[in-house]
Amino acid sequence: MASTNDLKNGMVLKLEGGQLWSVVEFQHVKPGKGPAFVRTKLKNVLSGKVVDKTFNAGVKVETATVDKRDMQFSYMDGEYFVFMDMQTYDQLHIDRKAVGDAANFLIEGFTATVAQHEGEVLFVELPAAVELVIQETEPGVQGDRSTGGTKPATLETGHQIQVPLFITTGEKIKVDTRTSDYLGRVNS
Repeated sequence: MASTNDLKNGMVLKLEGGQLWSVVEFQHVKPGKGPAFVRTKLKNVLSGKVVDKTFNAGVKVETATVDKRDMQFSYMDGEYFVFMDMQTYDQLHIDRKAVGDAANFLIEGFTATVAQHEGEVLFVELPAAVELVIQETEPGVQGDRSTGGTKPATLETGHQIQVPLFITTGEKIKVDTRTSDYLGRVNS
């Protein structure tokens, strides 16, 4: 149990019949008159649905024990992503639903944070940015370079993103894993 005064981003709460909700944002509000309260933005760990919820200040909320471990992505086994625990070398098969959008950026050898609650995988979290190679993109047209336009490019994972016109096939770039935005070239 924790108080709403102790909320932190990333904390997982057990609310409404045992559903797990992750704290995305929180704000303590002390209005001029009336009691203080905490305004939160919560994300359902399993469905991904985001809701706004307000708690009275100091109210007790049940927290869930979430075990977060760094694991290395090894390979695909049918529809399952196989991750290896870096300490125990145990292999964990995780289905596509739990991996979510992280699947767009996973290649063999990448390390991700795997969150589990009571043995069940909740989600797979990647670093904010990853470095990937452009597998295929159209050549940029001469003269288009100063316009700041973008073109589609396919990453080595098969995921398609928008990149500036000067990027070519085979280049290594940095990509934001939360938004799929191009962040820049990687100088090797």
